[in-house]
Amino acid sequence: MTDTFSLLFVAICSIVLLTYLVVVRKVHAFIAILVAAAFVGLGTGMQAADVLASMQSGMGNTLGFVATIVGLGAMFGQFLEESGGIDRLSQTINNKFGDKNSQWAVVLTGFLVAIPVFFEVGLIILMPLIYSLAKKSGKSLIYYGIPLTAGLAVTHAFIPPTPGPVAVASILGADIGLVILFGFIVGIPCACLAGPIYATFLAKRLHVPVPNHIIEASHKKPKELPSFGSVAALLTFPLVAILVGTLAKFTLSEGVLKEALLFIGHPFIALTIATIACFKVLGKKQGLSSEQIRNIASRGLEPVALVILVTGAGGMFKQVLIDSGAGQAFADVVALSPLPPLAAGFLIAISVRIIQGSATVAMLTAAGLMGPVVQELAFSPSVLALMTIAIAAGATAMSHVNDTGFWIVNRYFDISVKDTFVSWTCMATLIGFTGLFLVLMLGLFV
Repeated sequence: MTDTFSLLFVAICSIVLLTYLVVVRKVHAFIAILVAAAFVGLGTGMQAADVLASMQSGMGNTLGFVATIVGLGAMFGQFLEESGGIDRLSQTINNKFGDKNSQWAVVLTGFLVAIPVFFEVGLIILMPLIYSLAKKSGKSLIYYGIPLTAGLAVTHAFIPPTPGPVAVASILGADIGLVILFGFIVGIPCACLAGPIYATFLAKRLHVPVPNHIIEASHKKPKELPSFGSVAALLTFPLVAILVGTLAKFTLSEGVLKEALLFIGHPFIALTIATIACFKVLGKKQGLSSEQIRNIASRGLEPVALVILVTGAGGMFKQVLIDSGAGQAFADVVALSPLPPLAAGFLIAISVRIIQGSATVAMLTAAGLMGPVVQELAFSPSVLALMTIAIAAGATAMSHVNDTGFWIVNRYFDISVKDTFVSWTCMATLIGFTGLFLVLMLGLFV
């Protein structure tokens, strides 16, 4: 099979196979993506040895970058959680904003907390705050809960070092600093619209009382919380360092200063410094022993193994698409299509998201297919970063009953399936389509 139609047909069949394995056969996403990648290689006529070499190359190239960032980010987030840093952050922000602006305090808290911790962890940690606010004010739980989930969901999808955007950026070759920059530019309006604004509208029509069985956060609180200043500094340092490194790359002439900023601003170094600072500021100064610090860091790594493997499989899938020529065939179709490439990335991601539920699989599938497109069309660094956000937006929208996030919200809000659709699904979809609109607008100017 060498003609464009046959190659494209194999690529489409691989997506169908991937969906069938995940949705119907309930095969783990890691195994399903491996099978789909092998199917593409063999189906397009590659030699078996070449297929294996391509798979190995794709896995190694992706994990060399992603595993380091995700691993460091996981340890960093675990320290913020177990030291009480997240609690300090949420308490201070809520106190500063006051009761009148508590919705905005909640969405900001969710937005910041999701930078170092996973969505589910952030929700579990902060739900007691939401219960307390709703009980104290007598307002619907939706009034505070939706801003929290919007803040968490936006950052989790758009802003590294969370695994999704890191993986997509790695597959597409996008600059992490630009992804962070555009993630903030696109994410803040998305969080505001899908959070406080939508929640205010919905809470007037859907009153959800605080559940009788209040679910407390499971982690142990320390006797004394760290200072807000130290937590804020730890949280912002890696983001600022990466952004400064990116700006230096494009604005400074060659020299010692540029070399130093690029080194410190590389995600590896910025996150390593932040993580070591966590060990000192949130570990030693909190009276933790070296063994306790090591144990906390190890616990942070435990939940990321599957994320890293699935991400590596996504890179493998992309590499086989490129080496087989199937990706090039898809790139040719997109290049000739009147549909903007940014919209194409969004549509692929949202289609996979609707069918099989997992935002991660949706992101990786869309990135794998769009990888050859961005190579063929030689997009600028800014457009590559916007493509990352567009894919993340598509993978966020239309969360429903086949997504674990849907059921986590259903449980913690203690609401019906119908009300979960009205609240969570609509909120996620607002984020997705608002994100697409803003990406397309930015695409006109970069």
